[in-house]
Amino acid sequence: MSARTARVARVDAGDPAEALITRTERRRSLVSDMLNGDRARLGQFFTPSRAAALIADMPRLPTTGVLRVLDPGAGVGSLTAALIARILREAPGLRVEVLAVEVDPTVAPHLQETLADCSQVAEAIGTQVTTTQLTGDLITEATGFERHAGPLAAPFDLVVMNPPYRKLGAQSMERQALVADGIDCPNLYCTFLAAGILALKPQGQLVAITPRSFANGPYFGAFRRFFLAEMTIDRLHVFESRSTVFADSGVLQENIVFSATRSSEHGEVMLSVSQGHTDQATIRKVPYSAIVTPGDPNQFIHIPAGDDDLAAAEIFAGLPCRLPDLDLQVSTGKVVDFRALDYLLDQPANGSVPLIYPGNLRDGQVRWPLPIRKAQALINCTETRKLMLPGERYVLVKRFSSKEERRRVVAAVYDPEDISENEVGFENHLNVFHHRDRGLGANLARGLCLWFNSSIVDAFFRTFSGHTQVNATDLRSLRYPSREQLIQLGEALGHGSWPDQDKTDSLVNLHILSQEKS
Repeated sequence: MSARTARVARVDAGDPAEALITRTERRRSLVSDMLNGDRARLGQFFTPSRAAALIADMPRLPTTGVLRVLDPGAGVGSLTAALIARILREAPGLRVEVLAVEVDPTVAPHLQETLADCSQVAEAIGTQVTTTQLTGDLITEATGFERHAGPLAAPFDLVVMNPPYRKLGAQSMERQALVADGIDCPNLYCTFLAAGILALKPQGQLVAITPRSFANGPYFGAFRRFFLAEMTIDRLHVFESRSTVFADSGVLQENIVFSATRSSEHGEVMLSVSQGHTDQATIRKVPYSAIVTPGDPNQFIHIPAGDDDLAAAEIFAGLPCRLPDLDLQVSTGKVVDFRALDYLLDQPANGSVPLIYPGNLRDGQVRWPLPIRKAQALINCTETRKLMLPGERYVLVKRFSSKEERRRVVAAVYDPEDISENEVGFENHLNVFHHRDRGLGANLARGLCLWFNSSIVDAFFRTFSGHTQVNATDLRSLRYPSREQLIQLGEALGHGSWPDQDKTDSLVNLHILSQEKS
């Protein structure tokens, strides 16, 4: 017996479940190194053993009977192995039937090894694990489960997945396959989630690790409506670091792990947070309304990472107004610069109007003109007239920020007292708050700008937005203080210089938050 074989034998004798995980992790590392060039094409990012254990710990396990499991996009079988290891420790009397689906024939032999390993380890301790392997594309195989003959025909008790990530064109095969079932998924990971949901029996569970991008925004709106109509979220796990879970694959992505039940009954949600997949998590229970706000037409999924986020969610739930209640509207800036190249000027000139970019927003004010390598003026002519607004007072919010910026929500006031021009153009990377295409009163505009620049708004926005975009749809979804509160806030600010963050938060707390708490 070689030294290596002897070491493996000692591990097997000590803890068969742990030895199963160790062997599966070796396969994952080997295959990951082999497939570096194909990752972008297939969206393959295999699950490290510690992350797989976190996912496998999520579902509720029966102790007897049969558990029918689907592992779509199975890779080398890391999730299946982690689940079987848990069952061997916690529910060895359970019979398990696993169907593992993997599209890549290069990976299929390694998956076969893991599935055989699971069955053999289970048999050795008296647990029955039956596995079936399907080499093919889940979406074409799985759409219309009730019509399917074969291993996908019967519904599943549990679906565990780390789906592939890749954007889908409107006419892509994967997207069209689910559109036929009335479900629109703009990313491959959502098609896997949708197919997994369709495969579940009532009260069946779905556990997955995915990007959090589906939680908000219009892009995933149709999928989100389907998801929340079919499923109730039970658990959510958030990683504070974007770089640790798939570090060996070079993935920089905000991921979440969640479990959900195919049911319409809503209970409390267990929320856990850790720095990475190997770190100790903090755990709390929150009401379902802290995750999905009742009556929200966009059905955003909020993911509060800590006590401050939960406090922000409670405050926002109690705010009195939606944007129409304030008689305000928000739109993206009308100037798409690459479509208006013939009318852009680096500096203002006779017959031009100011052109405002995100780079012109500084400390709550618009500074113009500025040397920011962007055009600063728009020629005023018949062709550009529809791109302009009257030179009045508006509140501007950046549509994009970098991941490294301290704030996600950045606002400023365009003030005719600072820039005296009859008309103005706002570039498309800005959100513009207006009153029916006209400006706002001075105190209302200043109060609204202070509100957006407060820490409470930034914290709440991060609970449902895991990306750097601040879309007009997101801003319309928010609840707001009353018009009177915003005007009082603006009056308290006055016409002096814009305050720093501490002063901003102090003013907002005094004139808005203290009233909501009382």
